[in-house]
Amino acid sequence: MANTASARKMTRKIAKRTAINKSRRSRMRTYVRKVEEAIAAGNQQDAQAALQSAEPEIMRAAQKGIVHKNNASRKVSRLAARVKALAA
Repeated sequence: MANTASARKMTRKIAKRTAINKSRRSRMRTYVRKVEEAIAAGNQQDAQAALQSAEPEIMRAAQKGIVHKNNASRKVSRLAARVKALAA
């Protein structure tokens, strides 16, 4: 339990930041899931559209520090490769 005023304030700040980060991570995962569902359904046009909307969301999460920049780039790259493979 926090004893000092500054420690209590930090506890409040951490809780607030955690809630924001959780929301952003959840939002990113939702967009990724939409792409994966379109890929699983075999619908290339829907998958492409979902990827177009997911990419900025993934990169925004990287910019905000939710995921590492390389992790975000890898996610986008692998999703794009899977969407491209549907066309073949």
